[in-house]
Amino acid sequence: MKALIVNCTLKPSPQTSNTEALANVVAAALTSEGVVVDWVRAVDHDIKPGVESDMGDGDAWPAIRSKILDSDILIVATPTWLGKPSSVTQRVLERMDAMLSETDDSGRPVAYNRVAGVVNTGNEDGAHHVITEICGALIDIGFTVPGQAWTYWHRGPGAGPDYIDDPTGHDWSAKTGRAMAANLIGVAKALSHGAMPVPPA
Repeated sequence: MKALIVNCTLKPSPQTSNTEALANVVAAALTSEGVVVDWVRAVDHDIKPGVESDMGDGDAWPAIRSKILDSDILIVATPTWLGKPSSVTQRVLERMDAMLSETDDSGRPVAYNRVAGVVNTGNEDGAHHVITEICGALIDIGFTVPGQAWTYWHRGPGAGPDYIDDPTGHDWSAKTGRAMAANLIGVAKALSHGAMPVPPA
């Protein structure tokens, strides 16, 4: 089984990413169950604006799209900025919009029989809003989002320290992250034999 974590931090490599630090908890739980985990830090790639699967010369999205479709599990990891997912997250979701009209050899949407979840960090409130926005988009595209397929860490309203700098709440975020991994694996196994039906014409 394969998982892809798309880290939508605004920080290019090799800068330290708080979002990656929490996503690593989920990755470790997946790996412990035999899942092969791959990573993409979206900001490191030239993902062109648009809603097509290939926006032409120099577009890095087609290769990332291939990684998504080669995975059983997709995790979108994002910081919170101004109470919303990062702009990089929005770019990734906009590019995934093309999948709404793309089908596999059986006529099913290409995202069918794949599961997805969300990791969110931030030193301000809004985690549930961020998770809801991303999960809603992923469901629209055709992914199955299991119950409690998310984890987050934040410091409440207003500015404050980052995840890496403040150990408060880490135990809860880690426990929730491990549960997230278990739920993603369980549902991915249930869908592994192409359980989602072909939509009616």
